[in-house]
This record gives sequence, structure tokens and C-alpha cells, in this order.
Amino acid sequence: MEEIFERGLSPVNHPLTLQVIPDPVYHLAMERDTRQRRAIRRVIEEAGRPLSPQEVLKVAQGHAPSLGIATVYRTLKGLVAEGWLIQVELPGEPPRYETATKSHHHHFQCRTCGQVYEIEGCPEDVQPLTPSGFLLEGHYMVLYGQCATCVKVS
Repeated sequence: MEEIFERGLSPVNHPLTLQVIPDPVYHLAMERDTRQRRAIRRVIEEAGRPLSPQEVLKVAQGHAPSLGIATVYRTLKGLVAEGWLIQVELPGEPPRYETATKSHHHHFQCRTCGQVYEIEGCPEDVQPLTPSGFLLEGHYMVLYGQCATCVKVS
């Protein structure tokens, strides 16, 4: 049985037999050192803002030219499962990704180019905005407008 665990497999007890299935965590650990995975992590770390999978692909291909969108999606999913990344959900938009190490913050989305930027800090007290009798458990704010680059162009 110890050999099963050493090979990264997990036993599953079934009333009639003992089945062995690959452990997904072990599988992810095997991918940690690929050039493509390092390129994806590097791009996200250096961006300083949430990125879409397409943005990750475009920049990461400079470090790993053979990188494809399927690998980007698979790697992002694995990094979320590991707790290294979080999804940034914006209304009506596909998810973007940023490192999970950041403190509480909000986002600004440019309506011209679509890029999303981090806003450091938070309004001091949002409790007065909560309807009477409601219990506030958290909040998330997105500001919309034009980024500095798009303002200069227009």
C-alpha cells in the first residue's frame, strides 16, 4: 500500500475491489517545473494587474513560443486549485487571474481597451450603504472609465 502512495496514487475503497486512481495533486506537482508553467507564473507576477487567459498567452509566448491556449487554461486552473491564483470576476466578462497573495483591493476597468487595473485601498466604511436590517459580510467594487493610455489617445 505504501508503494501506491509513493507513486502519487490514491487508493479508493470499493465494496468488491480496491481501485487505484491518479492523485490530481501529485499530477499538478509534476507540472510545476515546466518552462511553459514558469513563463505563465512570471507573466502574472510581473503584470501587476489581473490578466485574461489571452493576455497571459500573448505575453508568455515571448518566453515559451510553443505555448498554446489550452496549456494556459490548464495551468491557470491548476494554479487556482493550488491557491496561488484567484479569479477576478467582473460582471459580463470572462474571468481574469491575479496572484492570491494580495491584500484586500478593488479594480478599475477601462471601457476603451478593456484592461483591468488594481486599485489599492478601500473606502473606509461601507456599512452605512447596507440596507436596514441586513448583515454586511463583504464587498467588492469595480470602477469603470478610461485608463491613462486611452485618455491620452482620445
